[in-house]
Amino acid sequence: MSRDLFGIHAAALELRSQRMGLIASNIANAATPGYKARDIDFTAALRSAERGIGLADAAKSAALYRMPVMPSLDGNTVELQNEQLAFSENAVGYSATLQFIRGRAETLTRALKGE
Repeated sequence: MSRDLFGIHAAALELRSQRMGLIASNIANAATPGYKARDIDFTAALRSAERGIGLADAAKSAALYRMPVMPSLDGNTVELQNEQLAFSENAVGYSATLQFIRGRAETLTRALKGE
């Protein structure tokens, strides 16, 4: 139902939420020896979702390990500045998608009220 009302934006919001959690996990593990930073290729995941693949499977198939610019001696691949940038960019995308969905919901509400 939400897919019909909000199109691909509902899937985009869920994927951005999953990506936010993954990036937050990277940031939280910045000092964990051997931790491998991961991310979701948002575009690839969204394309998979558009083709009818479930959101969890789409996110899983688009998950990638980050390649560090400056490898750490302890095997940790988290580069905090890059993670913070990715988190910020994803947060902006999440906010924009949420604003679109809110606007759509408000328009539908006004239409149902006859305004």
